[in-house]
Amino acid sequence: MEEMIHGRWLSTAASIWIQCSTGTSYTFGIYSSTLKSSQSYSQSTLDTVSVFKDIGANAGILSGLLYSAVTSSSPGRRARAISLGPWLVHLAGAIQLFAGYFFIWASVVGLIPRPPVPMMCFFMWVAAHAQTFFNTANVVTGVHNFSNHSGTIVGIMKGFFGLSGAILIQVYETLFKDEPSNFILILALFPTLVSLFLMRFVRTYDMNVQGDKQHLNSFSAVALTIAAYLMVLIILGNVLTIPLWVRIITFSVLILLIFWPLRVAFTAMRLERNADSDPSQTETNLLLSGSEAAIRKDTEESSSHYPGSPSDALQETEHLNIIQAMCTGNFWLLFIAMVCGLGSGLATMNNISQIGESLGYSTLEINTLVSLLSTWNFLGRFGGGYISDIMLYRHGLARPLLMGIMLLFMTAGHVIIASGFPGNVYIGSTLVGICYGSLWSLMPTITSEIFGVRHMGTIFNTIAVGSPVGSYIFSVRVVGYIYDKEAKKGEDFSCYGTHCFMLSFLIMAFVAFLGFLVTLVLLLRTRSFYKLVLNRRSKHSQNYEG
Repeated sequence: MEEMIHGRWLSTAASIWIQCSTGTSYTFGIYSSTLKSSQSYSQSTLDTVSVFKDIGANAGILSGLLYSAVTSSSPGRRARAISLGPWLVHLAGAIQLFAGYFFIWASVVGLIPRPPVPMMCFFMWVAAHAQTFFNTANVVTGVHNFSNHSGTIVGIMKGFFGLSGAILIQVYETLFKDEPSNFILILALFPTLVSLFLMRFVRTYDMNVQGDKQHLNSFSAVALTIAAYLMVLIILGNVLTIPLWVRIITFSVLILLIFWPLRVAFTAMRLERNADSDPSQTETNLLLSGSEAAIRKDTEESSSHYPGSPSDALQETEHLNIIQAMCTGNFWLLFIAMVCGLGSGLATMNNISQIGESLGYSTLEINTLVSLLSTWNFLGRFGGGYISDIMLYRHGLARPLLMGIMLLFMTAGHVIIASGFPGNVYIGSTLVGICYGSLWSLMPTITSEIFGVRHMGTIFNTIAVGSPVGSYIFSVRVVGYIYDKEAKKGEDFSCYGTHCFMLSFLIMAFVAFLGFLVTLVLLLRTRSFYKLVLNRRSKHSQNYEG
């Protein structure tokens, strides 16, 4: 028992560090202009390449299948499968990440002949596809280890992943200023080495202990502290000319903050070791794995499948596989909502540099926008999971309600970007970034609850395919097409002014609102289900107190 409890916290710290270093797709805005100029791409071609980045980063079906395959085995091999599962998934991700970014770098610097567009799309897909392996391994392992706080742990993992973009940009600003091609090489090397070094620490233990929330809140505090510190650095860098020696000092402080999760892990280990040695304090609450996830089925079927108490419902349910999940209406409602929300949000992030250029922003201001977007993305990912736990367990409000609210705010963000008033991109991108991030926390958590945790990695990664599907539609067929049409009216095939992106973002505002309406339908369909979740949790709490 002692080894298992201790292992969870070391696993969580290692997962956080990997998440902090592998969100490379969020730095696309830093080197997109260099990629465009070195390969002589039009805006539509660049958007096509970015869509393959989105497909790779969000279509994680293979990572989900691999995770399920290596962690699901016969009872005799179960312990070894659990031990090796996340490790093998991380290894697959590290190989892909290095290969993809290395060939992109080689293409940009001329080490290899300029590849045709389909080949560059493939390089970008491979580089971004690695992220799904890191994300799946860390998120699903976290849900297994802290299933009674699934929203919080998903928010932590997704939050640090979103924050990684701003962290990597600080690496760029400190060590590779105005050298985007060298930064691409660092993207190939640095995350790969971090994941290879830490992947053996990430393991699944399938347990919960009373007091977990206290230590998870400490990890959350670390995340918020790092986010606040990055925000200060970004703002100061935008208004002041910071000398290199100051940047080195501030970057060193950031590294120290990133090591803080290790202290949290050691503190949790020490407290649980002390409690374990004192029988009067050791009422270890080994709750059934997936307490919010074990009850599932569509709400319209709940009356026939759950005739008795929540305990009866628990006995009659099973975890759905991907085929079974795809036969339900809730799966497709989630998928459509992600096409609308994640797709339009990703299109905004992919084109933020070009939006800034069209409005006359300086390079520094554009890099600031990219960094701020990463920070807002973090706040959404972290806050979405954390706040949804509070709304559900304290106020009885189902998670799809928060998802709908976020899609409504995203609608407002798109409208603000389209409006063109001074500072509109800062305000609009803030709303879009927060809402986009929150969807990435809410969707996996909702998936684990209504479909179960056994095949969670495969199911939520399949639903996440909606993100690149939407990104292709909105980035290439909407934003890229309309921009190039406007750019043809100019002399240098560039577009300047609010009209360049106005129509595109009004269209995406309508789409985000459509996602809001779809989420309301999901909320109505799962209302009875979440009542069962709350009843089951309440009964279990009473049994424990008794």
